[in-house]
Amino acid sequence: MKTIQNIDFNHKKALIRVDFNVPLNENLEVTDATRLEAAIPTIEKVIKSGGSAILMSHLGRPKGKEEKFSLKHVVNKLSDLLGKPVKFVEDCIGEKVQQAVAALQDGEVLLLENLRFYPEEKAGDENFAKELSQWGDLYINDAFGTAHRAHASTAVIAKFFEDKKYFGYLLEKEIVNIEKVFKNNFPPVTAILGGAKVSSKIGVIENILDKVNHIIIGGGMAYTFIKAKGGQIGNSLCEEDRLDFALEILDKAKAKGVKIHLPLDSIIADKFDENAKTKVVPSDDIPDGWMGLDIGPKTAIAYSFVILQSQTILWNGPMGVFEMEKFASGTKEVGLAIAEATRDGAFSLVGGGDSVAAVKQFGLANKVSYVSTGGGAMLEMLEGKTLPGIAAIQ
Repeated sequence: MKTIQNIDFNHKKALIRVDFNVPLNENLEVTDATRLEAAIPTIEKVIKSGGSAILMSHLGRPKGKEEKFSLKHVVNKLSDLLGKPVKFVEDCIGEKVQQAVAALQDGEVLLLENLRFYPEEKAGDENFAKELSQWGDLYINDAFGTAHRAHASTAVIAKFFEDKKYFGYLLEKEIVNIEKVFKNNFPPVTAILGGAKVSSKIGVIENILDKVNHIIIGGGMAYTFIKAKGGQIGNSLCEEDRLDFALEILDKAKAKGVKIHLPLDSIIADKFDENAKTKVVPSDDIPDGWMGLDIGPKTAIAYSFVILQSQTILWNGPMGVFEMEKFASGTKEVGLAIAEATRDGAFSLVGGGDSVAAVKQFGLANKVSYVSTGGGAMLEMLEGKTLPGIAAIQ
């Protein structure tokens, strides 16, 4: 991998694509700085080696130049994290930027305005990429969250840097840790897949069947499998057009010796509400008018047993509607089992927005091996796809 570890940045301007797409509150203050924190090691490597850092990112989905999506709102938090003032310029191309870049001294950091204020960014416009490229002597991609997009600043820009393009520390870590699950793993390998829909995980399931020993299924997607097997699922979430696919996957897994685990019991509710009436029933015997919103206690024990026997664990998607306290126990129990397995020597990778939110909610983020910063990008890697932002540097 073309990493920055042994690069001499002295008197060099490093143009770094970061992922500063962070949540802001109504006062336009950063409410979760995880993505800013993740970029710090790469920025510090550049400035402590005698170079300067020019940072570019997108924020939100602006329609044109919208003040609420300006990256100036992250400057104070980023400055605090770096322990030094970060300069900001209210554009990402043009004369203002040219002047700001020319004035930048070694050891300084400059943040450019939101790339998506220009439609050319998402369009992968080559001229726009070329304009951006002039700000750096070399290019570093450290934005895993957008590595699956063929945008101007992530994929197209790399062609203007020939052999002076590198992976930042974060992107390097993401690639290494995902490869630990599929290429450099220790069996038994267990994939835990949750969330609402089977359809969003089809590519992942098909790609991992040759690479895992166990697949644990939870969340709304489990009921499509249960119905496909002839179970009664009441009003639980179900993708009727995926029933044949579910049966096909169960057959393929059996043929390959992969054990698929489905919920034995479920916590069901009479409505999708925190104050709903609840009870525990077998997952294939849910009465009409009721819906499964979490795995039940027997399932939590069974799933934990499998997890504790595993040496490599991938977790993508919650077991239930963990945002509501009544339906959080299944996701929490699975998270605790992963933390225990990790403590005992297993490697665990957690990724996908809801799983990351869950490990944070339950205080487990520091008790797993690695928490991925990119939901869509990680899913595409799990599907075996080549990510444009990675391919552009390789």
